[in-house]
Amino acid sequence: MSDPLQEYNDYRERMNAELLADNNKIVKRIFNLDTNAYKDGALDEKTKELLGLTASAVLRCDDCIKYHLQTSFNLGSSKVEVMEALSIATLVGGTIVIPHLRRAYEFWNLLESSK
Repeated sequence: MSDPLQEYNDYRERMNAELLADNNKIVKRIFNLDTNAYKDGALDEKTKELLGLTASAVLRCDDCIKYHLQTSFNLGSSKVEVMEALSIATLVGGTIVIPHLRRAYEFWNLLESSK
C-alpha cells in the first residue's frame, strides 16, 4: 500500500534537486526568495505559512496547498487554525475553491494520522 505523504515528499525532494542541479540562476533565486520570505519577521513563520496556504487555495494550487499544510503542521498549527485560513480562502476564492478545500482537509487528516 502506498503512502501518499511519503510519495509527495519524495517527489518534491527529487524534483527540487533536479531543478536546482540545472543551475538556472533565476530558478535558484526564486527558490531562495521563497525560502527566505517565510522566515520570522514582523509576522512569525507560522502566520506566514497560513497566509501562504490561504493564497495557494485561492490560486487553486494543490501542490502548494500540500506544501503549506505540511509546513503548518510541522510548525504546530492546529486543525482549527488551518480550517480558519482555508475558510477565508474559500470565502475569497468562491465555490470553485471547494474541491481544493476537500483535498486539503483530506491531506491534513493524513498528516494528523501520521504522527
